[in-house]
Amino acid sequence: MARVCKKIHKDKTNLNAFLNEQICDLETEKRELVGVFGRTGAGKSSLINAVIGEDDLLPSGDLTACTTVIIKVEANKQNQNYEAEIEFITKEEWKQELWFFLTFILNKENRKEEDADDHKDADERLSALYGEEWKNNRSEEYLVNNKHFEEIPEFIDSKEKTLTCDSAKELSAELVKYTSSAKDGDGKGIKKWFWPLVKCVTVRVPNNDLLQNVTLVDLPGNGDRSMWKVVVQSCSTVWIVTDINRAASEKEPWEILKSASSPMGNGGQCQHIHFICTKSDDIEDSDDSSAAGVRAAILKRNIWAKEEVKREFRKLKGVQTHFSGDCFKVFTVSSKEFLKEKRLGPDETEVPKLQEFLQELNDFHSETLKYVSGAYGILSLIQGAGCGDVAGVKANVCTELEENLEREISKVSETMKKSYRTFKKCIMEGVEKSNSSWESVLKSFLNPRRETGSAFHNKLMCIVANNGVYKPKKGKQQNLNERLASKLMESIDEEFRKTFPNGSKCEPFNGAISSFSLGTGTLVEKYKKYKGVQLQLEFLRTEEEKIKTKVHKTIRERKKEICSSLVTSIEEIMQKCYEDAQQCRGKGFLHAMRVVIEQHVRAKKDVMFEEAKDAMISNLRNLMEDILKTLSETMQKSIALSLKTDGESLPDVKEELETVTKYYQELKKNTHEGTSPVR
Repeated sequence: MARVCKKIHKDKTNLNAFLNEQICDLETEKRELVGVFGRTGAGKSSLINAVIGEDDLLPSGDLTACTTVIIKVEANKQNQNYEAEIEFITKEEWKQELWFFLTFILNKENRKEEDADDHKDADERLSALYGEEWKNNRSEEYLVNNKHFEEIPEFIDSKEKTLTCDSAKELSAELVKYTSSAKDGDGKGIKKWFWPLVKCVTVRVPNNDLLQNVTLVDLPGNGDRSMWKVVVQSCSTVWIVTDINRAASEKEPWEILKSASSPMGNGGQCQHIHFICTKSDDIEDSDDSSAAGVRAAILKRNIWAKEEVKREFRKLKGVQTHFSGDCFKVFTVSSKEFLKEKRLGPDETEVPKLQEFLQELNDFHSETLKYVSGAYGILSLIQGAGCGDVAGVKANVCTELEENLEREISKVSETMKKSYRTFKKCIMEGVEKSNSSWESVLKSFLNPRRETGSAFHNKLMCIVANNGVYKPKKGKQQNLNERLASKLMESIDEEFRKTFPNGSKCEPFNGAISSFSLGTGTLVEKYKKYKGVQLQLEFLRTEEEKIKTKVHKTIRERKKEICSSLVTSIEEIMQKCYEDAQQCRGKGFLHAMRVVIEQHVRAKKDVMFEEAKDAMISNLRNLMEDILKTLSETMQKSIALSLKTDGESLPDVKEELETVTKYYQELKKNTHEGTSPVR
């Protein structure tokens, strides 16, 4: 298409500008995100390395992956190097973390056993970055001095750092201090570990077919930083990784699934949940120690593990409100056996099944058909525009198309209005329930029956310091803002799933966008005598499909904003009370914090839930208006440029059109799609 672009005259006409824009749009790339969850030591790094065929890429074994860094693994399509882009948190964010560590976690007398995890976490982060030095000088001013960050000037300048290596092993060694923490005696030669300052690392791998349109994202636990939620919402698939020996009984993977179900479901676009039981070769109790006996024991245990995991999933009613059992699959995987093949064949390790799944994701979002379809439409427009008009045929076609467009826009509008009315009714019921339940919600959060003393004090301090969110080192994250918004969320959950489904078999707004059609197929048959008109109708048909794809993408992105707007509105209203509570000092400051929060909610309760409702309804209404505007304006413009514009200055692209048509027909045949293009 670059050759065609050069052929187009540089005259500043609307049609030429439109064509150049269309050709540029052909380069747009779409990527699928696969989120990989699991506790440290579950085998995530080994799994990713095995699946993508890069044994030495992500560090595993003696080094422990830190619990805050998001690691993305994708294809390097620009060169043959192994590269890593490191994104740091801001200096202000680090100051905030230091303030919290020094003010609350590390500044307590009579520390009790229940605080041990948080204290250990803070100590580990500060010791990684400062060594023992921070224990002798705990002033914030000293710890944020730039002299501590001379090796990473990118952090000081708020820039990304890029590492470039010739091999995966070399890059892995370079990355260690940004992504991992060492156990005692490990990590020799590394004086400073920078992982406490790292938000995200993007690793790019050359020559890897499985990553062409797929990005694997190693996600830490239940998310220490805001970026976690954004990434989770964008995942179309989630892999939850756990050791097979604790697959059904271990709490952490199930807590991750429960805490992430809302951002993945109504708040996201997840269609597949894969529960991956790793280390399936790790079996100790086998009556028959022969190779065949051990293999049989492994395969038997794998069947048992799958049934146990499925049984556990069926117990999660809250998760199943977002996902059906059809999207949940269990795999029993051995990365070690896949590489060494001592006791299991490759297929029995189930790594090939995951590779096949990634390949299907790549094929489904292959850029080839999209590119060829777009090129076919553009070339049809250029060639058709040069065929001239016959006795006003174009005007007749144009009139029919505009009438069809008006009718189709009306149908889409009516379907969306029906959803809007239902949403409004549901959310108003949610406001009523919120007004009658906020006090009990607040009481259970600020005055829990089973939490007293140091444990509760630590939780309250975290809530105040983290704008309403408590993130324990172990266990489930708690969010006061989400609890206050819970009745609002529950009121719309069912309607939200119907209107914005994630499943590939269901479509938003009851399929109204997919049903949108100008009837170009019927018109092609009606005006088959007129070659130029047929070609321009083919262009409009490809434009119609392209705009529907664009609208569906917009809906996927904007539905996240609609879903999260309820909690976001309450977060904004609650922000002031968290800031005020942070100022509480001296004797009885914990009681004072609680009073500040209670009084603020009591004062704002009459407006808080109404404002959250209004924000969500406004976002929904704006989306509907933008959909109608996009469909109407884009197709009106395409109709005008194809059928109402003189194309005499356009080049002859008959040869290019014939070539692309051949590819287009073959691709459509292979993907079992309908109508054949005009030759």
